[in-house]
Amino acid sequence: MICVFSCQVSSTHPDCSIVLHLLKEEHECEVKMKNEAAAESLGCVMEWDGLSCWAAASEGDIVSVHCPQPLLEPETPPVVISRRCSARGWSEPQPPYHQACFSEDEEQDEEMSREKDYFDTLRSIYSVGYGASLAALFIAVLLFCFFRKLLCTRNCIHLHLFVTFMLRSLAVFVKDAVLFADRSTDHCTVSTLWCKAAVTFFHFCVSSNFSWLLVEGLYLQTLLVFTFTETRKLFRIYAIIGWGSPTATILIWALLKKQLDNEGCWDDLDSSLWWIIKIPILLSIFINFLIFVNISRIIVQKTNATNVNQSQTQLWRRLLHSPLLLIPLLGVHYVVFALFPEHVGVGPRLYLELVLGSFQGFLVAVLYCFLNGEVQNEIQSWMRSCRPETNTNVVNLPTQEDVP
Repeated sequence: MICVFSCQVSSTHPDCSIVLHLLKEEHECEVKMKNEAAAESLGCVMEWDGLSCWAAASEGDIVSVHCPQPLLEPETPPVVISRRCSARGWSEPQPPYHQACFSEDEEQDEEMSREKDYFDTLRSIYSVGYGASLAALFIAVLLFCFFRKLLCTRNCIHLHLFVTFMLRSLAVFVKDAVLFADRSTDHCTVSTLWCKAAVTFFHFCVSSNFSWLLVEGLYLQTLLVFTFTETRKLFRIYAIIGWGSPTATILIWALLKKQLDNEGCWDDLDSSLWWIIKIPILLSIFINFLIFVNISRIIVQKTNATNVNQSQTQLWRRLLHSPLLLIPLLGVHYVVFALFPEHVGVGPRLYLELVLGSFQGFLVAVLYCFLNGEVQNEIQSWMRSCRPETNTNVVNLPTQEDVP
C-alpha cells in the first residue's frame, strides 16, 4: 500500500514468519535454560542450536525433536531429528536439518530465483513511475505557483493533491532507502527509530493522498448539487479533511502503536491497529466511487439529451471521455481490491497498486495541468510578453517605409 496500503501486498513475508517463529522458540528455550541452570547435569546441558531446543540429557541418551514446522512444505508430515549425548557432548543432528527440513528441489530454487527477479523488476518499474510522477508534479506545482491567476478553488485543490502525490513518491523512496538499501539487514527484526519514522511518514503521505482524492470528489459533487455555492468558503473544510484528518489519524495510530505494539518497524499489517489507518482510506475510496458513478450518470443523461442528432460513435466517444479522465483524479481504480484480503490476487494487485499507482501522479499532472486550457493560455501569454521588442519591430518596420 498499501501497497494501495503502504505498498505492501502481504502482511507478513513468509521468510519473516519463519524468523519470528524461531526467535520465539529461542526465547522460550533461554527461559528454560535459566530455570535449569542451577541443576547439576552429568551429561549434556540444554542447548539451542539455532533451530531447535534440545533438553538436557544423560550420557548415552538419545533426544529427538520434530523439524520446525515453518520450515516444512504445507501438508508435509512431521520429520523427527535425533541427537545422542556422548562423553564429548551432543552429536550432530541426524538426519541433518538441510536434508530433513529443506527441499533441494531445483524447480523450487528456480521458482524462487524467478520470483526474486520479478520483484526486482517490479521495484524498478514503480521507481521509474514515482520518479516520473515526482518530476511532472514538481513542474505542475511551479506553474500553478508562478501563474497566481490560476489559483481558483478548483486549481487550489489540484495543487494540494499534487503536493500529496509528491510526498507519496518521496515517502516510497525514503522507505525503500531506510528499509531495503542494506541487503544484509534482517528486515524481520529491525526496529530502529529511523525505520519507524520512515513507515510513519509513509502512512501519513498515503493517508493524506487519499484524503485529497476524497476532497476532489466532494468538490465535484458540491458543484453538481449546489450550483451557486461559494466554494471558497468551503476550502477551509476541504483543508481540514485533506490535511487535518490524516494528521490526527496517524498521530493516534503512532501513539497506540508505541504503547501497545512497539515491535519491529511498525509495518505489520496483521496488527488490529492497522484498521485505524485502513478504515479512513477505505471510506475515501468508496465515497469517491459513488461520486464517480453519480457523475457518470449525470454525464450520460446530459450527453443523451444534448446530442440526439449525433452518430452513435460520436456519442459513445463523448460518454467515455469525461468519466475516464476522472478515474486517476478520484482514484476509482483502487476500489477493485479495496475489500479483498492482502493475500488474494497478489499478482494483479501488485500491478494495480504499485505500477499503476506509481504513474497516477504523472497522469494527474498531465491531464489537469499540462493539458489544462487555462494553464496553456497563461503560458502562451507569458511567452508573448517576454518578447515585446521583437513584436514591435516587426509591426513598425513596414509603417516607417511607407512614410514619405
